[in-house]
Amino acid sequence: MFPQKEPIYIYTHTLRSRYGETDQMGYVYYGRYLEYFEESRTEMIRSLGFPYTELEELGVMLPVVHTEVDYKAPVFYDELMQIDVLLFDIPTVRLQTYYKVHTDRREQPHIIGNVDLCFMDEEDRKPCRAPGQFLDQLTAATSN
Repeated sequence: MFPQKEPIYIYTHTLRSRYGETDQMGYVYYGRYLEYFEESRTEMIRSLGFPYTELEELGVMLPVVHTEVDYKAPVFYDELMQIDVLLFDIPTVRLQTYYKVHTDRREQPHIIGNVDLCFMDEEDRKPCRAPGQFLDQLTAATSN
């Protein structure tokens, strides 16, 4: 699922699982992880100094085109999660993001996954290249 190379950028977002996000077994409901991935990805992009709102102002959208989630072990109600967002490549038309969900209870990730998004021109709804300003911010962050 993950590329066989070192990531160029890692962002860690911390979340606590809430009662309403768990199922009858006390596990975080499996569908919530894509929401956690989205929140973490949004904050990762914001950390680069280029929030989604700026992409939208440029007329660029980022729809999801592929997801994959592998459930290794459950996360329970009220657990603090560290969600790592990993980038392995500078994007062109496609932004490929990878995720690892950790808690202090387990050394290995509970959940791993990836989400692919496509830069899309808002007007004609066709794929487009990543905006130069976004690439500049990402390149600056990865060179530190």
